[in-house]
Amino acid sequence: MNTTVSFEPETLTIDDSLFEEIFRAADVVGNLYGVENAELSITLTDDEHIHALNKKFRGVDRATDVLSFAFRESDEPEIIGTDFEILGDVIISLERARVQAEDFGHSFRREIIFLEVHGLLHLLGYDHVDDDQRQEMESEQRFIMDKLGIGR
Repeated sequence: MNTTVSFEPETLTIDDSLFEEIFRAADVVGNLYGVENAELSITLTDDEHIHALNKKFRGVDRATDVLSFAFRESDEPEIIGTDFEILGDVIISLERARVQAEDFGHSFRREIIFLEVHGLLHLLGYDHVDDDQRQEMESEQRFIMDKLGIGR
């Protein structure tokens, strides 16, 4: 997958090995779901920035762990004559991920990759608004995390 990772604010950082793991997870998902040539943007951010996005785009006035903006569901015009698909954007709060990793008793690395996988599944059309959808999405998340070799 053609993945771009950025930071907002730009002063945020992560360990190089985690940075590489984010790219690897995107590539594995791309290969598993037939979107290995797709374009993906991942933004690693803080609670303040994701809170502002959550309020602006979802009307929810609080920070969250991950947001996904699927290009397929946007009002953007279709891009014709390309060999790739634009999947969209995944935004992950590093602050929220640290808290959740501690709360759930697993590593920060595992939580970041899980949130990335969760966001990617949303870009691919999965959701969790009812029990059947939630179970299907959770099953896909477990499947991908197993393929990545990342357990709880």
